[in-house]
Amino acid sequence: MKRIIKRALIILIALSLALSAVYFLWLSPRYTVPILTYHRFGYEKDTLFVTPENFSKQMDYLKRKGYRVISLSELAEGIKNNRKFPHNTVVITIDDGYKDNFIYAYPILKKHNFPATIFVITSHIGNRNDFMNWQDVKIMLRDKILIGAHTKNHAFLPSIKEKSVLWDEIKGCRNDIENIAGNRVDHFCYPLGFFNDEVKRLVEEAGYISACTTNRGRYRSNKDAYQLNRVKVTNSDMNKPFSFSAKLSGYYNLFRSLKTDTE
Repeated sequence: MKRIIKRALIILIALSLALSAVYFLWLSPRYTVPILTYHRFGYEKDTLFVTPENFSKQMDYLKRKGYRVISLSELAEGIKNNRKFPHNTVVITIDDGYKDNFIYAYPILKKHNFPATIFVITSHIGNRNDFMNWQDVKIMLRDKILIGAHTKNHAFLPSIKEKSVLWDEIKGCRNDIENIAGNRVDHFCYPLGFFNDEVKRLVEEAGYISACTTNRGRYRSNKDAYQLNRVKVTNSDMNKPFSFSAKLSGYYNLFRSLKTDTE
């Protein structure tokens, strides 16, 4: 009996050492700060929508579990300087600039004093009822909300062959925000996550310090600030065991399909 127990202990110790080696030598070095992606907030039966209640629960979870929510600017500067972030770090982004971002998400973010970046389509801001107006944008800029560029018309950038048009979508969007809202714009988001080498080059040339995609590009590690993979948060994540925590782990990108069709 003692011999069996001894063998079992040896096996457990060996297994523990093997798992520790896998974690410290393979998994841990591949950690990336998760960049959460939201689009809309409300009660529509659409995967783009997260209810205000679930969004509040998700932000409460971050606070309760001690996550450090940092700005996209801090992450981009950290990537540039090869900084290693603690494994409880997270970034929050929201795409498009719908009115519900201001009505539902902003008060919750403000309550928790969380920074976030909202990427706006400038031709829609102030011109469509379902989108924010520029006064909404100016109000949020006072409370740790960065406004990023999401092109002027939500254009599919790789299909634009005329360079002047492409440049206007990329740089013109930045100019719109800075001229109207009076705030520097450092971050860009590729519509639908699509880009190519030329688009990426122009984004950098336009003066942005980072650009977000979806799970597209060539790398999972987010070492390149101009093709940052993000994690989409859905309305059902709080109802599925471990779904939200898995997306916050920093290893989620390792275990999902990386889309390389950047054209």
